[in-house]
Amino acid sequence: MLLAAAAGWYTVGQDSGHPGVTAADGPGPEGVSAPDQPSPAAAAPAAQAASDRHTGAPAADRSESRPDGSVAAIPGLGAAFTARIPAETTQVVLASGQDKDANRTAVTLWTRTAEGRWLAGETWQGHNANKGWTTDHNEGDLRSPIGVFSLTDAGGRNADPGSRLPYDKDANFVVSGKGFAGESLAGSFDYVIAINYNRVPGNSPLDPRRPSGSSKGGGIWIHVDHGGPTHGCVSVPEDKMAQLIRTLDPAAHPVIVMGDSASLAA
Repeated sequence: MLLAAAAGWYTVGQDSGHPGVTAADGPGPEGVSAPDQPSPAAAAPAAQAASDRHTGAPAADRSESRPDGSVAAIPGLGAAFTARIPAETTQVVLASGQDKDANRTAVTLWTRTAEGRWLAGETWQGHNANKGWTTDHNEGDLRSPIGVFSLTDAGGRNADPGSRLPYDKDANFVVSGKGFAGESLAGSFDYVIAINYNRVPGNSPLDPRRPSGSSKGGGIWIHVDHGGPTHGCVSVPEDKMAQLIRTLDPAAHPVIVMGDSASLAA
C-alpha cells in the first residue's frame, strides 16, 4: 500500500492476514489521502526533540502532597475529566498538550494507591496531531481526539518487550517516508498501544473496524516518537514505549486521558 507523503512515498506493510492497517485516520498508519504539508511550527531536528525529553514528575499541589509524593487528585485535571476516570482504574496515562492548536505533548503515567491517592511516574515529551486537539474528531482533520479512552491492546514490529496487555508482533507495523518536520517515520510503529477511540477493544491494533463509521476516524495509537507531529496519535520516546508496554496491566483497567492542558483543566 502506498500513500503520498511530504517528501516521497509513504509505504505501509500489509499482507493477506490483515485487510488493512488503520492507524491515525487513514487507510494506513499515520495515513492521509493527500500529501503532508510540512508545518513551520513543527519540531525541527531529531536532536532538538531528544533534548526536550524530560524525566521529572509534573509539579503537584504541595498542600495535598505526602512524603511519598502521592496527591489526592491528578494535577491538571478538572472535575469533569477526573469524574470520567473509571472507579476501577488504577493506571492513567495523562497526555497533556501545550495548547489547543499545538502538537507538543507531555505524557505521564499515574498510579492510584490503595488509599485512592495518585503517584506520578516520569514525564516524557512527545507529540500529538499536527494541528492540535479537538472534541469532534473526524478523519483527516489532523487533530487528536480529546477524551478518556481505555487501553487494552498493544503490538509492534519489534518482539514483545514483556507486555501484560495482549501483544501482536507483526511485520505490518511498518511505515516509511517523511513526517511534517521532514523527519524519517521509520520505526514509528516498532511499539504501539491502541487507544480505544472508534475501534473494537480486545483485538490487534491492526484491526480495521470502526464502530462509529469511517468518517469519525480511527487507528489512534500511542507509538514511538519520530521527532515531529502525528496525524492523530500520541507519541513518546522508543525506550519509554517499551517501558510503558511492560507497565500497563489489564487488572489496573488502564486509560489514557488526552487533550490540551486548558481543556483537561476545565
